[in-house]
Amino acid sequence: MKKLLIIITLLISVICVSAQRFEDYFEGRTLRLDYTFAGSQIQHEIYVDELVSLPHWYGRRNRLSELPLRGNGQITVRSKTDSTVIYRHSFSTLFQEWLATYEAKHVQKSFENVFLVPFPKDSVEITVELFDYHDKVISSLTHLVDPKDILIRKAGEYHVTPYDVLHQAADTSHCIHIAFVAEGYTADEMDHYLDDCQRAIGSLFNHEPFKSMQERFNIIALKPISEESGTSEPSKGLWRNTVLGSHFDTFYSDRYLTTLHLKHLHDVLAGTPYEHIIILVNTEHYGGGGIYNSYNLSYTGGKHFLPVVVHEFGHSFGGLGDEYAYGNDDPMYFDDTEPWEPNLTTKATGIIKWNNLIQEGKAGLVEGGGYLEKGVWRGCENCRMRTNEEPEFCPVCQQALTRLIDFYTK
Repeated sequence: MKKLLIIITLLISVICVSAQRFEDYFEGRTLRLDYTFAGSQIQHEIYVDELVSLPHWYGRRNRLSELPLRGNGQITVRSKTDSTVIYRHSFSTLFQEWLATYEAKHVQKSFENVFLVPFPKDSVEITVELFDYHDKVISSLTHLVDPKDILIRKAGEYHVTPYDVLHQAADTSHCIHIAFVAEGYTADEMDHYLDDCQRAIGSLFNHEPFKSMQERFNIIALKPISEESGTSEPSKGLWRNTVLGSHFDTFYSDRYLTTLHLKHLHDVLAGTPYEHIIILVNTEHYGGGGIYNSYNLSYTGGKHFLPVVVHEFGHSFGGLGDEYAYGNDDPMYFDDTEPWEPNLTTKATGIIKWNNLIQEGKAGLVEGGGYLEKGVWRGCENCRMRTNEEPEFCPVCQQALTRLIDFYTK
């Protein structure tokens, strides 16, 4: 009888653990974590900058301790009481991209980074880890957060940036929240910006699996006003006064369009329903950029605007890698490490991550991807992640995106 009671007790314990709810550990608010990542190829450091409280939580409420993709970095939130992992988040950063450049061999730089986690009810231990391109931890920081800390700044309660709801999810409490943000649009250009947003949404929902799963997305358009129209182009000596301070020539690449002001970006977003961010930049100069679980930017004034904004969303939301070869300098992929991106592999034999599609005859192994001509394989000859001319995501990318949407919403 005693043995039976022990077994029953253990079973109840297992059931209770698996049935832990969001409400067991978190409030319905957001804890914004602002960090500075700094250093060079020789050394790397992580510093806490600021903690911010936002009035609502718009991320997932299930599968909190799981990760859909490994990413180039991870945040782990543990209960201070018993060290239970209560939330995990993965990401990529411009800082880590920069570490692969020639400049990082000789110069030390710092980059702002902002991450969102549910607001804890009790004290937690937060660990931030950055990985190199061989999946080794190159820097980590663990710090305690007391939710009663009086220095946690409150934001998003007043003076919220005006926004329009452009697409409402079937269930707004259980969906993926996307926010468009205007960059380089003056007050007189807001109607033009909203038209660009509608065109971008139409293009996104023209692609599977977004087309058949669009009821799981809630999309808004923030309307911050820039003093000047356009964006900065340093190679031309043009510096414009825009709300997010975006610019081309990131890492001296003329079409790489980014903003380094992530704290200000999230201040602009504070108080609005957002998790994933699409910044539309009012420029005719071709370019864009997308960083997994951070943000993406796209130019809007040219014929490739629509494929570019979808391609960059494939990066920032889907964690998809580029499938084209760009040059073999400063490689990010190596034969001793399998890419975490679901559409790239360094394995030409054995079990491939999209093996089911190979068996079904829907995909194969095509060499070239991740900017390299050799040593990295993609699943199909062409894809939205390879060219602007291809009208669809390939079956490998569609499968990866479907799995990710299911992870967030099921």
